[in-house]
Amino acid sequence: MTATGSATARDEGALAGAPVLRLDGLGWRIGGATIVEDVTLGVREGEFLAFIGPNGAGKTSLFNLISGIVRPTAGTITLDGSDLTRLSVHTRARRGIGRTFQTSSLWPGMTVAEHVRLAAQAVHGGSHRLWRRARPYPAEVDGVLERTGLGHRAGATAAELSHGEKRKLELAVLLVGEPRLMLLDEPMAGVSAEEVPALTELIRTLHREEGRTVLMVEHHMDVLLGLADRLAVMHHGRLLALDTPAAVTADPVVQRAYLGEGL
Repeated sequence: MTATGSATARDEGALAGAPVLRLDGLGWRIGGATIVEDVTLGVREGEFLAFIGPNGAGKTSLFNLISGIVRPTAGTITLDGSDLTRLSVHTRARRGIGRTFQTSSLWPGMTVAEHVRLAAQAVHGGSHRLWRRARPYPAEVDGVLERTGLGHRAGATAAELSHGEKRKLELAVLLVGEPRLMLLDEPMAGVSAEEVPALTELIRTLHREEGRTVLMVEHHMDVLLGLADRLAVMHHGRLLALDTPAAVTADPVVQRAYLGEGL
């Protein structure tokens, strides 16, 4: 494993052929501040790539760039060789990029089924104005709820859910669009220790059994070690390392970065 910058991180996406997702020299500056700098990597179809690093390392900012929430000031983003760099969030979603966030965006008074139904209407281009009355796509809604283990909670409001169930609902909303590339930003945040195994197993199923390509930011290393094919380490906005979990966790440079020592 090697660091980026003067050296090149190990890129198994490139080694395996053309990657489904490619970042080349990706950067984002705000005024005089560099948030993300010169990130280059490829992601294979069906790969699970996890991003780790200290708070403020640029992990969520990188996801914002990939999903289109912010536009890069340098570099390119390609999906299946098609340039996405200047495309909108909605266009990227239609191309197959789905995203969850650190902070829940659920509506407390809406039921679980209503959240998924509204997402289905958005995917199919329907109006949101009469969504409560129309009650469309029942089979689609039921199928997604069963896949995420929320079938028995269809009538519960988001406010009544545990943190783990809320994370499952966010995944259910995401899955309505059948994304081929899932960006999961700290899905274990706020989840109790008792609920972590079930949520981890759901994400594992989406990756391994459904064959989805997953990029995930997470601080729970024990979770990542059981899921990730590779770990990407971010530090001060740069890609510090990219390799297998065993190689990354054994690297002294990565360990110093987590301890906050100078690099």
